[in-house]
Amino acid sequence: MYIDCHAHFTTVPDALKQWRDRQIIEIEQNGRHLSPEGLDLPEEEIAHALTTGQLAVQERHGIDVALLSPIAGKMAHHYGDQETSLTWTRLCNDTVHRATSLFPRNFVGVGQLPQSRDGDIALCVEEARRCVDELGFVGFNVNPDPSDGYWQVPPITDPYYDPLWQALVELDVPAMVHSSMSANPAVHGTCAHYLNGDVTVFMQLCQSDLFQRFPELRLVIPHGGGAVPYHWARYQGVMYDQGRGDLVDIIGDNIYFDTCLYGQRGMQLLVDTVPSKNLLFASEMIGAVRGIDPTTGRRFDDTRSLLESTDGLGEGERAAIASGNALRVYPRLRRALERTGVGPDATDDTARDVAQDATKERTHA
Repeated sequence: MYIDCHAHFTTVPDALKQWRDRQIIEIEQNGRHLSPEGLDLPEEEIAHALTTGQLAVQERHGIDVALLSPIAGKMAHHYGDQETSLTWTRLCNDTVHRATSLFPRNFVGVGQLPQSRDGDIALCVEEARRCVDELGFVGFNVNPDPSDGYWQVPPITDPYYDPLWQALVELDVPAMVHSSMSANPAVHGTCAHYLNGDVTVFMQLCQSDLFQRFPELRLVIPHGGGAVPYHWARYQGVMYDQGRGDLVDIIGDNIYFDTCLYGQRGMQLLVDTVPSKNLLFASEMIGAVRGIDPTTGRRFDDTRSLLESTDGLGEGERAAIASGNALRVYPRLRRALERTGVGPDATDDTARDVAQDATKERTHA
């Protein structure tokens, strides 16, 4: 079974994107908050957007279930104030919920939060509880830089975020720490700001006591960890210099990486570097890279083919990355799948255990 932990509803009907454009104009130019009343998103348009987009590609790539979230680049928390963010967030989350309700065997919901540079984290907690309790969501995307490219915000390890982390632990859901658009013209969004965010968050976590305060908190770093696998020895050396110990112990059961890497060498480096128990299959589909790799004839985001072509993984480890780890990191996912009759079988749990054992052996060696 292949569970894609990182998918965005990028093909959402144009009416929602156009409403967002109007909302930004109203708040930025006129100082007014646009009401979502009257916005029409017919179910047939949502269904068409998915069947001709994500569903078609997922079927071609052999992906069984995807965790569907709003468009990361359009979270854009720097626009307006927190009321702006809250209105937009609820619209996006409700649209994702409608999508998952139309195709419950294919998609499970992940939400965004109404973050704001100077906002009250309590509103994020409130929306998180609404999405889990009322919409059945199994996780969230958290933007580590609500200033969107300028990093005029505290680190995610700052006590400001503690009420959110406490709520996620109580709800038993993880967060993917995912940057949004770049408002900084010097920093490209998907190829610089996203990957910079992955590295920045990793170092914030490694140098903090966050997981001592919240030992059950689980955070996913997307895009294969950005530059983290490539510079693993650099981070490891710094951690030794600071007396913090081994990276494998630091990431423990708290930090995970997805497989959103679009080349074979990158995928091989990821699985060679990061313990298999800390890897989750993902494609970002349909995301930043949508074209065909001329050297292989495959779509760049066909990450299943890349994972299956890697060397050095046992079948149990490969199956754990494909689905077993996701079921552990997203406990509510199992329940959501069982309700639709797409529940995982025993092999997913076995694969997860094999990956944990393999990590112990590698660490001991």
